[in-house]
Amino acid sequence: MTPLAQYTTLGLGGEAQVHEASSQAQLVGLLREYPNARVLGGGSNIVVGDAGVDEPVVRITAQGVVRHDDQFVVSAGTVWDDFVAEMVAAGRFGIEALSGIPGSVGATPIQNVGAYGQEVSETIAGMRVLIRETGEITTWPATRAAFGYRSSVFKNAPDDYVVLAVAFDLPEGHSAPIKYAELARRLGVEVGTRVPLAAVRDAVLELRRGKGMVLDPADPDTRSAGSFFTNPFVDQVPDGAPGWPQPDGRVKTSAAWLIDHAGVHKGFALGPGAAVSSKHTLALTNRGGTTADLLELARYIRGRVLEAFGIELHAEPVMWGCSL
Repeated sequence: MTPLAQYTTLGLGGEAQVHEASSQAQLVGLLREYPNARVLGGGSNIVVGDAGVDEPVVRITAQGVVRHDDQFVVSAGTVWDDFVAEMVAAGRFGIEALSGIPGSVGATPIQNVGAYGQEVSETIAGMRVLIRETGEITTWPATRAAFGYRSSVFKNAPDDYVVLAVAFDLPEGHSAPIKYAELARRLGVEVGTRVPLAAVRDAVLELRRGKGMVLDPADPDTRSAGSFFTNPFVDQVPDGAPGWPQPDGRVKTSAAWLIDHAGVHKGFALGPGAAVSSKHTLALTNRGGTTADLLELARYIRGRVLEAFGIELHAEPVMWGCSL
């Protein structure tokens, strides 16, 4: 049995039987041998209960990038930010604003990872997918994943599929047009401007570092799972809250704003084991406690927001052996 805490950015979680898959063939073989196994990537978007999990865990470490003209097929276990850095250096645009995000490439379609005005769904051309029930390996177009805000078919049916590889369409050129106002301000340009890729990557890494969102063993604020709550979609935003109208008529508002205006601020803690990041209201950090400590804090924050605004926050990380 192996402590899962060593494989998560939170540094929390009990034990499980862990098997490593360093190739696609090994991954497929392990999943056929252990059909009830849980699949673990970079561990950056997961909360594991203190008792661990009963099921075997298959940890994907298979890496590699194969280029076909402007398309890059990337093995699921490839470190995401290593791939982003490689593409920026090669002059390939479309994922530069996703710099500094921890985790593996295979996890990015599951959550439809996004930040600073970009989402991976904008550049994903397709995926190689294992259908767990039949053991069949299939090739999916991006449309089949039904991407939405921090969601996909894979997230909605986590036991049904495993992403083996992801194909990205990444043309050559300057950055994609800058969509995010905070990033545009940091770059000193107007929204919609295209700039050198390296400038975007450097600016994003600076912004993330300032929020404790770049992994740094010396910074306790990075012992988190990133943003713990998703931005909610509401019919009407509270007075003063930011809002982004959606095609369905609803408005997306800021979970961080709601938390802060419900009276929970940076550095807030109920006890010594867990705390809101001192840099970013949306990140809940492990301060040497347990998963139970972290979830107690998360429930308290959710309750404060519900009481203040009547809006229920939902967790962004995947829960293993625990629940909010």
